[in-house]
Formats: sequence, C-alpha cells, structure tokens
Amino acid sequence: QVQLVESGGGLVQAGGSLRLSCAASGSIFNIDDMGWYRQAPGKQRELVATITSGGTRNYADSVKGRFTISRDNAKNTVYLQMNTLKPEDTAVYYCNAGVVASTAGPGYRYLEVWGQGTLVTVSS
Repeated sequence: QVQLVESGGGLVQAGGSLRLSCAASGSIFNIDDMGWYRQAPGKQRELVATITSGGTRNYADSVKGRFTISRDNAKNTVYLQMNTLKPEDTAVYYCNAGVVASTAGPGYRYLEVWGQGTLVTVSS
C-alpha cells in the first residue's frame, strides 16, 4: 500500500507564513501529479495547487502569488509554502497524489491517494 503523511500545519496570525510537507511511502514505482486541497468548515473540498512530475504548477486563483507548491521527486515529497496568510485560508489541508504502485505479482496499479489532513488556522 501507499501512504501520504502531512506535517506543518498549525496556528498563525494573518500575514504570517507556514510550510506544509507531505511525504509518500510504500510500494511506490512512480508518482504522477501531486497536489494540495483544502476544506474549510461547512464548505466543500477545493483545489489549492497541483504539480506534475515534470514540475508544471497550477494554482487556485485565491492563492496565486501567495502560495508556492514544489516537490522533491527523490524524496517522494511535496511542499506547500504559504505566505501572507489570511483568515479565509483557515481549513484542513489535504495532500493528494497519483501513484503507480508495485504489486505482489507482475505489473503495477494506479492509485489515487489522500493524506489524513493537517489543520491550518489563521487568526485575524
């Protein structure tokens, strides 16, 4: 199996910064796209940012210019640097990855994997 473990959430004042990390582990052959999503109380989960294995980035309009997604393919890890945080950024942040996983037999299988979430709270 494959697991994603997030870290780096916490409480920060408006205007501050946080850096989230998400490390993938398990029977990984290759990782395709990786990304961050968030879910605020009473709202649906929404995309924050994604990054392809080749480094192409995509951001939600609400975070452009403030958040930066990056990845270290050697470490199977994706990061989210969040600057100039606003109270409306308060949410549980989830890591997501498309993983080509090794199997016990021949061949591979494609898995969409989610992390457990990490809470980011921005106070005004």
